[in-house]
Amino acid sequence: MTTPTSRPEPKRLFIKTYGCQMNVYDSERMRDVLRPLGYQPVDGPETADLVVLNTCHIREKATEKVYSELGQIKKMKEASGGKMTIAVAGCVAQAEGAEIMRRQPAVDLVLGPQAYHKLPEMVARASRAAGDRLETEFETLEKFDALPKQREADGPAAFLSVQEGCDKFCTFCVVPYTRGAELSRPVDDIVIEARSLAAQGVRDISLLGQNVNAWHGAAPKLEGGGEWGLGQLARHLSKIGGIDRIRYTTSHPRDMDDDLIAAHGEVPELMPFLHLPVQSGSDRILKAMNRGHTAEHYLDIMRRMRDARPDMALASDFIVGFPGESDQDFEDTMNLVREVGYAIAYSFKYSPRPGTPAADMFGHVPEEVKDERLQQLQTLLKQQQTEFNASKVGETLPVLVTGKGKMPGQAHGRSPWMQAVHFDAPESLVGQIVDVKIVGSTMSSLTGEYAHVVEAA
Repeated sequence: MTTPTSRPEPKRLFIKTYGCQMNVYDSERMRDVLRPLGYQPVDGPETADLVVLNTCHIREKATEKVYSELGQIKKMKEASGGKMTIAVAGCVAQAEGAEIMRRQPAVDLVLGPQAYHKLPEMVARASRAAGDRLETEFETLEKFDALPKQREADGPAAFLSVQEGCDKFCTFCVVPYTRGAELSRPVDDIVIEARSLAAQGVRDISLLGQNVNAWHGAAPKLEGGGEWGLGQLARHLSKIGGIDRIRYTTSHPRDMDDDLIAAHGEVPELMPFLHLPVQSGSDRILKAMNRGHTAEHYLDIMRRMRDARPDMALASDFIVGFPGESDQDFEDTMNLVREVGYAIAYSFKYSPRPGTPAADMFGHVPEEVKDERLQQLQTLLKQQQTEFNASKVGETLPVLVTGKGKMPGQAHGRSPWMQAVHFDAPESLVGQIVDVKIVGSTMSSLTGEYAHVVEAA
């Protein structure tokens, strides 16, 4: 009588993600590349065999938060008898990798955002207590090439990375130093991944990049060759069966070309929602930020976008209190906001990032002035967001059902304009696009009444 061979226990993986949607995507792919090694996600770090902190260097005090978190995880590692492996990934790792290893010896692995495809190899090496533990070289093409061609989808909406890096060198930003130069993923690889996601029931794809509309790539030979921009890529992806909604983030005004604007009027699957950060409404501050565009250039894009797609909803990012910002500069920003009218926007006080040109500029604005300006700006932005959501009350919207709501019998979904929509409906509708009559709104969401399933085109 033979004894069946026992399978090894699955290894437990916990990833904590900080910051931007690119990091959310990177964390998903870390799970993908570690799955063949037997790693299964768990909800907390306490019992994990491998803990990964996927860090972001954009927000204020990001590094301090990482070290604080590492202090807590170090205690868990000690409680495990040293069996836990700790990895720090992302932009803080890229910027301060050697310092992390010096200050927190409990860390086993440090890898920058272009090296996570090497994570399985690094984990294997660490388990043998050998090998190089610091992987922060810019090898983006190698990273894309090494990723599994098949992804495991997690629901009917998914991110798909098409572009990495940044060549803009805004004076306040660390991304060009931590993510490297702009680099576009090949068309064929994007299509393979999109088809795989569609086959798993994904209907809403968000194309990701630090400057996603800087994407460009060689067209497939069957499409006549030449070079495509993001607009043509969106047209191509819209032909994939099952993909009903296409989005992209984050964009830069300098890369918003005529073809991409035209695509919004030509491709129904390209959603009427554009996140285009402007940062300031003052030309003087935009120049100091090295943004490479003026307020009028930005406003012209907004007008042309609404001409192409009249129901376009707009989103943006703003920084208040940039070095040298005067009362008039701030008022210019407020005037731009009033003219555009945003569906949603993100606003922050300027905080110096070490190693960036702005950190050494003269004229830093007092914190109390930043606080007052931020409060004024956010009051206006919240008012616009509330009004935009209220404008949908009484309309019947096509809503992609993404999961269960917080209340029993409630479903949660997204409108074409990225609004959260809550309504009573059976869980069996997850993954379908349904008609929902909007009966109420708040600043952050809509409530509705389920009507019927929208037949796929």
